[in-house]
Amino acid sequence: MALRFSHSQFLTSFLALGLWLLAFDGLAGQSVTLPHNGEVHTQLTLRTLDGRMLADGALIEVPRGDGVHSRVVFHFRDGSIRDETAIFSQRGRLLSARLVQKGPTFRPPLDMSIDVASGQVMVRYMGDDGDPKVVSERLDLPPDLANGLILTLLKNVNSGAPPKSVSMVMATPRPRLVKLAIAAVGEDVLSTAGSNSKATHYVVKVDMGGIAGLLAPLLGQQPPDSHVWVLGGNEPTLVKSEGPMFFGGPSWRIELASPVEMGRQARRANVR
Repeated sequence: MALRFSHSQFLTSFLALGLWLLAFDGLAGQSVTLPHNGEVHTQLTLRTLDGRMLADGALIEVPRGDGVHSRVVFHFRDGSIRDETAIFSQRGRLLSARLVQKGPTFRPPLDMSIDVASGQVMVRYMGDDGDPKVVSERLDLPPDLANGLILTLLKNVNSGAPPKSVSMVMATPRPRLVKLAIAAVGEDVLSTAGSNSKATHYVVKVDMGGIAGLLAPLLGQQPPDSHVWVLGGNEPTLVKSEGPMFFGGPSWRIELASPVEMGRQARRANVR
């Protein structure tokens, strides 16, 4: 299913949504360091809200030197790919990020890269005329920039005192800084691994800011809220998340893959 939208709607959302870090040093007044748990590889599935399978995915975190390389990638049934990578320091500061969306599901395709130290943001996309376009801008990027890190953030923060907001660069297609407002709205009982468990329910809202933020709801261009459920304990676990992968797109559900689905994903990986 190809989803087409104009440049005015070309606002990539955070889903994935990238949604996984600890609260950043200097993020909403909190200062923490990342846990040294070694490499993480979590198999994921992406479905419509009514349960139709769309893609197999994975969350991969690999410590390298003084930083951590994080990747959330989805391989769609129609051949599309959504690949989001981020490199962050052990103190939780984002160093660089890249988002690639291509294939029939994503029209037009997008490739956005961010270098935090220089503030350089580059967006490559296909114009309405079918010609490739490039937008490159230097932005004053804040220390709470969270591209590619939201799921890691919500997986590890104190549910009683999550950061009230973080920043994110989105493509419109010109790079644009927005705020993501985060709130823990309570606990929900969810079925996991054959048993019922209480998971913290987070709601993430996009605040586009300025006149665009005021007009977005009136013009029907306000991105819908995203929802994330996380099990607490010594090793917090993402249970599921629901939200759009891009502005104008439908809300989809990310969940941990079942053992059967993990076996299927492994077989497909061997074929690729």
